[in-house]
Amino acid sequence: MEDRFCQSCGMPLKSNADLGTEVDGKKNIDYCKYCYTDGKFTENFTMEEMIMHCAGFVEEFNKDSDVKFTREQAIEQMKQYFPMLKRWKK
Repeated sequence: MEDRFCQSCGMPLKSNADLGTEVDGKKNIDYCKYCYTDGKFTENFTMEEMIMHCAGFVEEFNKDSDVKFTREQAIEQMKQYFPMLKRWKK
């Protein structure tokens, strides 16, 4: 699978098991299973709420990354990155 990222939370989509689903069960290549299931978003977050939600996973992210972020650094990075994601583009 090519390098893809959830267009809602930025999670790497490493395999088909990570992909969200449409109402008919087909995989959605744009969103992860945590953000998008059965053809709809799992949470009605604003972009800011999604950033704060994702900030809770910084320690988990750091385990698998060469670059280690503090929670504050991760929030700043997400504030720059999220507006470019499909769900949050204006």
